[in-house]
Amino acid sequence: MQEQESVDPFADDALPEIADVRAGENLEWPRIEEYCRERLPPAVDTAGPFEVLQFPNGSANLTYLMRFGTTELVLRRPPFGTLAPGAHDMKREYRVLSRLWRVFDAAPRAYLFCDDPAIGGADFFVMERRCGEVIRGVIPVSMRDHEHVGHRVGMALIERIAEFHGLDPAVADLTRLGRPDGFVARQLRGWKQRWDLVADDRYDAVMTDLHARLEATLPEPQRVSLVHNDLKLDNCMFDPADPDRVTSFFDWDMTTLGDPLIDIGTLLNYWPDAQDSVAEKRFNHAGMERMGLPSRAEIVARYGQRSGLDLSFIGWYEAFALWKTATVIQQLHHRWKVGDSSDPRMETVAEPLPRLIHNAARSLA
Repeated sequence: MQEQESVDPFADDALPEIADVRAGENLEWPRIEEYCRERLPPAVDTAGPFEVLQFPNGSANLTYLMRFGTTELVLRRPPFGTLAPGAHDMKREYRVLSRLWRVFDAAPRAYLFCDDPAIGGADFFVMERRCGEVIRGVIPVSMRDHEHVGHRVGMALIERIAEFHGLDPAVADLTRLGRPDGFVARQLRGWKQRWDLVADDRYDAVMTDLHARLEATLPEPQRVSLVHNDLKLDNCMFDPADPDRVTSFFDWDMTTLGDPLIDIGTLLNYWPDAQDSVAEKRFNHAGMERMGLPSRAEIVARYGQRSGLDLSFIGWYEAFALWKTATVIQQLHHRWKVGDSSDPRMETVAEPLPRLIHNAARSLA
C-alpha cells in the first residue's frame, strides 16, 4: 500500500510481480511441500521439483508462488505477529474461493486449506495461479498499443464490480457467509476497535470525531450483495490482449454479505482524479493520475447505471473508506514499529494519514 515516487505511467520500470522471498518471511517449506503433495487434488500435478518465490507487492497477507515442476500455485497466509481481531481470515478466503469460481470467473479457484500451525505457522490455503497484468502506477508494456487503455481498464473494472454485486449468493452456496443486517454498523464498530488498538495520539481525537459523525449519518442499505471489501485497481488482473476484460479479483479474505456500496466507497478511496489538488490526492500508486483513468464521477455514474442503485449518499461510503484506510496504514506501521513486520516499506506507510483524514472529513461534509 505504500505510495511510490512520481513515475511516468508509460515508463519501463513496472514493479516485478514475483521475487525472491523477503528476509524474515520464509516458512517451513519442506513441511508445506510434503503437505501439499499429499493433499492437493489429483487434478493438480505436483510432480517435479519444488520451488518458492514471493509476490512482493502486497502489504498485509503474505502471498507466495509455489512451483511443482511446471505447475504454478499460490499460497496465502496471514502476516507474522499479532493480528487485529477478524483480520487476515484465510479460512473465509478459502471458503469463498472454493465455491465462487463456479459462478464468477474472476474468482481464482482454491484447492486446499490447512489450519495446522505445525505446517505453515498459521492458517494458509493454496489456490490456482492466474496470469495476466496487474496495473499499478505504470501501464504494462503488453497493453500500451491499445487506444484509451486507461479509460477502458477503469470502466471494465466498474462493470465487473457491478456484475459481482449482481450475483445471487445462494447460487454460489455463500448465503451463510455473513450477517447482512447491521453490516455497516458492525464495520464501523469493528474498525474503531482496531484503531483504538494502534492509535497514534496525534490523530486520535480527529479519528474518533470522524467515527462519531459516520455513526450519526449512517445510510440505509438498498440491497444485500456479496461484498469483497478491498476492491481497487491493483487487486485485479487484466487480459493484456483486451483492456476491456478483467480476468481476476484477488484478496478475498474480508468477503461477506452486506451493502455493496461499501465496495464502491473503497474503490473511490483509492481512485485518483486528474484534477485533485495535493491535499485531495488519494492513497494510490503514483502515476495512476496520468493514466487517463475515468474520473471518480464517471465511475459513480457508470456503477449507478449498471446497478440501478441510488448513489446520492456515496460521499458517506467514500468517507468511511478513507477513514478505514487511515486505520489500516496505522496498523501496518504499528506492526513494523513493534517488530512484527520486517518489510521496510512499513516504516513510512502511515505518512499519508493526515491527508486521508482531511479527505474523509471533506467527503463526509
